[in-house]
Amino acid sequence: MAGEGISEVIRRRRTVKPKEFSDQMISREIIDEILENANWAPTHGFTEPWRFSVFTGDARHELAEFLAATYQAVTTEDTYRQNKYEGMKRNATLAPVVIVIGMKRQPSGKISELDEIQAVACAVQNMHLTATAHGIGGFWSSNSAATSEQMRDYIGLSGEDRALGLFYLGYPSNEWPVGKRQPIADKVRWVESKSGT
Repeated sequence: MAGEGISEVIRRRRTVKPKEFSDQMISREIIDEILENANWAPTHGFTEPWRFSVFTGDARHELAEFLAATYQAVTTEDTYRQNKYEGMKRNATLAPVVIVIGMKRQPSGKISELDEIQAVACAVQNMHLTATAHGIGGFWSSNSAATSEQMRDYIGLSGEDRALGLFYLGYPSNEWPVGKRQPIADKVRWVESKSGT
């Protein structure tokens, strides 16, 4: 395998929000590949805690209504924002595919919740990179409705399980976004001796 290929996909990956999607549909074959690659994420204790509920077609409208109602239920009068309420209803219908991300807790609890959340995050990154390789944009939204107990129950989970957000998928309507990062040297500390210097 060529190292340049994976590096190019990683560096090309972008967050593309639903309002920036075209109306081009995503084939079931590509969706299946995205999900299969998610299934190959690292998992401590082989618990494979990721759970995905895929919404397409008319089901997106049901999801939109649920999100809006849940947002109203989980926010206070002080924190409620009408534009957020409207955005939740709109975004679910603008994306051709919306995947609700869940985390199924190991019954024994031997593997920590943090480990399980990190495993799901790795699975989502696999999804995002696979989408990128197909020219598909993705957006992981972790708003209050998408991570609520109501959402957890809505996708068939319960108890210590968690809903970890929505992953929107769609082909961009415009040019692929250009990304930027600050130099990695600013974020790395090399430790090469016992004194730590």
